[in-house]
This record gives sequence, structure tokens and C-alpha cells, in this order.
Amino acid sequence: MFNHHDITRNAYMLHGPLASHGYDWWWHSFTAWDEETGEEKPFFIEYFVINPAKAEDKPVFGQLPENKAAGKEPSYLMVKAGTWGRDHCQLHRFFSCKNVKIYDGAPYRVSADDCRASETILTGSIDISKEQAERHPEWMCDAGSMKWDLKIDKQIAFNVGYGASKPMRGAETFAMYWHAEGMKSAYSGEVIYNGRKYMVTPERSYGYADKNWGRDFTSPWVWLSSNCLVSKKTGKTLNNSVFDIGGGRPKVFFVPLERRLLGVMYYEGKEYDFNFSKLHLKVKTDFSFEEKEDEVIWHVRQENIHAVMETEVRCKKEDMLFVNYEAPDGFKRHNRLWNGGNGTGTIKLFEKRGDKMELTDEIEATHIGCEYGEYDR
Repeated sequence: MFNHHDITRNAYMLHGPLASHGYDWWWHSFTAWDEETGEEKPFFIEYFVINPAKAEDKPVFGQLPENKAAGKEPSYLMVKAGTWGRDHCQLHRFFSCKNVKIYDGAPYRVSADDCRASETILTGSIDISKEQAERHPEWMCDAGSMKWDLKIDKQIAFNVGYGASKPMRGAETFAMYWHAEGMKSAYSGEVIYNGRKYMVTPERSYGYADKNWGRDFTSPWVWLSSNCLVSKKTGKTLNNSVFDIGGGRPKVFFVPLERRLLGVMYYEGKEYDFNFSKLHLKVKTDFSFEEKEDEVIWHVRQENIHAVMETEVRCKKEDMLFVNYEAPDGFKRHNRLWNGGNGTGTIKLFEKRGDKMELTDEIEATHIGCEYGEYDR
């Protein structure tokens, strides 16, 4: 039976050295519907903890000139929320880690004031005025307001295997770890964004939930995922399918590997695994990113001993934002980290039959979560 759920990998990870030089975040994205107009809108919500052992009474911002001068590194819980589309926006609310309750085990629970996250529930609110956003560039965010009250049903997981297992975490083998406990998730509830109400229903939420943690980020940084998939062969919606691709240039014991991605296609109950850390699969990956005048395009070709998957995704620049994070050392190296939630694309899935390749399906994907960025040179 296919089941890669592992809520222990979704637990809080900032122990030992990572507590004073590390980050841990839980990311959620989904589609909602304007209560009045019925128009759909993609949203994201994230709970991001950094350097909790360095907590002070107030959040410590790595981008503040006086903190840079004093050699102070960031420490806070950042609640990030926002939307994609023409009015794309990212909002940040910060708490000192001293004022945050985190359950140190599984299933995880994080709470600060009205902001709470767990395996099944998300609540919170952020309200940033234009004046505040302009006065506080160290907050790295826009102006706006958002409030949410949601339930999550995590249906299909992507477990990267031994690479994020307890021994590998204990040895801090990788600089950045990944686990997608809900690469196919159904969200329900409501969002109020800038005064407008949006409804979230399980069958049309096309939801996603994962987490990353570690001591550093990756460059390049790639992420592509969707569970809103239609077979071009049959014209039918693939209700039990999802794909997820992530990675870039993993670092093992501070040594960068060649460009590599982890990927999976779960096609109507059958799993196609393109995970470079599973050596017996002999995974080969080629990927490129193209920036055109009004859109960005990802090309990914993944191959293992059984199958080949070719993915092409595009997203309009006007619908995307540059997502902001500072690293545990206080530096902000990703300043063009393209991030979107309504990409579109096609996936061609082939099975190998001896020397031949047989097309299993060509799939049309929408509502694709997508990301690409490289460190400033």
C-alpha cells in the first residue's frame, strides 16, 4: 500500500546547533473563491522559525543596519501570508521566540497570539499599513491585511526517504531538508483578504503543504507542484494524482553537489519516483529556467530505470512575487526568488519497455505552485 506519511518529519527540528543557526518552516498554499463574484484566487500561508536560541524580548531582524553592525543574527517566528495574481502581495508578522509556544514532538503545534498551525488547523491574521511597510524595510513585506481560519486534510505525502531520515538529520548531513507531508491536501474554511471574503472548499482547494528546515537555503532553488491535473488521453480529471519537484543544488557536509532535483509523480495510484538519493533508481535530471519579457518557464526532464517524466511549466510574471527570507546568518542572498501559485503546464509521462518509451499520458496541469531563484552574484 502506497503511504509515505511521516508526521515525525513534520515535527519541529531546531535542536542542537540548528537552534542557534537554523530555520524551520511549514508552508501551505491553496485556491479560494471570492464569496461575491465566484472568482478564484490562490493564497499562501507559512510559519517560519529562525534561530530560536538567540531570542530576545522582541524579534531580532537581520536586515536592520544596527543589528548588522553589532553582528546580531535574526531570531523570530515570522508568519507569512499573501496571494498571487496581479495584486500579488506578501505580508509578514513577527513574534519573539520567547512568546511562541512550540510542541517539541509530533504532531507539531506552533502558536503565538491568534496565529496557530498544526497538522489539521491553521488560524491567524496579519495587518500591515502602508506607512508601516515603508517605515520597516527590515520586515521585507508589503502592506495589506489577511485573516484565515482553515482545516487541512493531508491526503498524499512525498517522503524524500533516507536523505531526511533521523540519522541524516542528526548528522546535519544536508544544509536544507524537505518533507511534503501534504503534497496533495484538501483545505476548507475561509480567508478574509483586504476586507473581501474568500471561501475554501476541499474539492476545489488544490492544496499543498510541506516543510523545509536546515542551516542554509539552496541556489538554484526549484519548486513545482500541482494536483489539478487533467489527462489529455481521456479528457478526464485525475482525482488521485499529484506531482512535486524540488531542490536545486543540495549541499552535503557543506560541499555542493551538481544540480539535482527530487521529484515524484503520483499517477492515479501508481508512484513514479525520481529521487536522486535513491541510488538504485539511477535518476538523471536536466532542468533549465527561462526568463522572458512577460513570463518565466521551467523545463525539467527526469529519468529513472523505469520511466521518464518531461515537465514544462510557465507562469506570468505579473502574477508572481519575489518571496523574501533572510538566512540564519542574517544575510539575504535570494533577492530574485520567483514565487507563484497559478502556473500552467504539461507533463509527459513515459514508461520504458526495453529500448522503447511508451507514452503513459500527457497531462495538463493548472494551479501550479512554482519557484525559481539563484543567489545574487
